[in-house]
Amino acid sequence: MALASPEDLPRAFALTWGARDALGLADMFAPDAEFLSLTGGSAEGRDEIAELFAGELAGAFARARLVTGKTRIRPIVPEVVVMSQRFVLSGIVRADGTDAGRIGAILCATLAHTAEGWLIVAAQFVVEAS
Repeated sequence: MALASPEDLPRAFALTWGARDALGLADMFAPDAEFLSLTGGSAEGRDEIAELFAGELAGAFARARLVTGKTRIRPIVPEVVVMSQRFVLSGIVRADGTDAGRIGAILCATLAHTAEGWLIVAAQFVVEAS
């Protein structure tokens, strides 16, 4: 799912995450995109990205919710932007089934405007230092 504008990414990402839609999340990425996930998993291309999201959304993030925070968009050239999006992530499940509490997380994404619309070409989703 290409985006109409980079500003649409935070809400679309949070809603698609909440729906546990791994394919929908992967569709926000370019076919040859690269992704580093919150768990440290790395994926290249939409298929690997979808697999990575599917595993995480079925595991530690099965009940996790994302709440959007501060957004920063930095245009590089008219067709490329870098976005830094803060989220608060709650409902994380530990391996023993207990709640791990909430954490701050940052999605740093490079988006490019394509014939389809705006797509993520590279992204890192990391835990924010406390």
